[in-house]
Amino acid sequence: MELDITLDFEDYLPSMMARLGAEAFVGELCNGFRLLMDVDRGLITFESLKKNSVTLGLSDMGDDEIVCMLSEGDLDGDGALNQAEFCILMFRLSPGLMVDNNINGSKQWLEEYI
Repeated sequence: MELDITLDFEDYLPSMMARLGAEAFVGELCNGFRLLMDVDRGLITFESLKKNSVTLGLSDMGDDEIVCMLSEGDLDGDGALNQAEFCILMFRLSPGLMVDNNINGSKQWLEEYI
């Protein structure tokens, strides 16, 4: 017997952007970054993400998954995410923010507010 399991992904970021406006939306992303970051380093590290995964409801996430999440957004290769890398990653992971007719606007908002 074969199971067909599909998961629906609801992308709330575009509606949040529309409701809050670009500046407030990027501010909320920055607030999210601060919740996940290592306070001493000012970065989201493996340790800080692992520690905060419980808060995110992801307590069963394996170390390899945490490493993959970090490497997906780590643009400078330091093994951690700074605030700009985190915000860029959130935009990249949102299909609704990255659609063709919105990509230039999204890039402009990121550059302006980060």
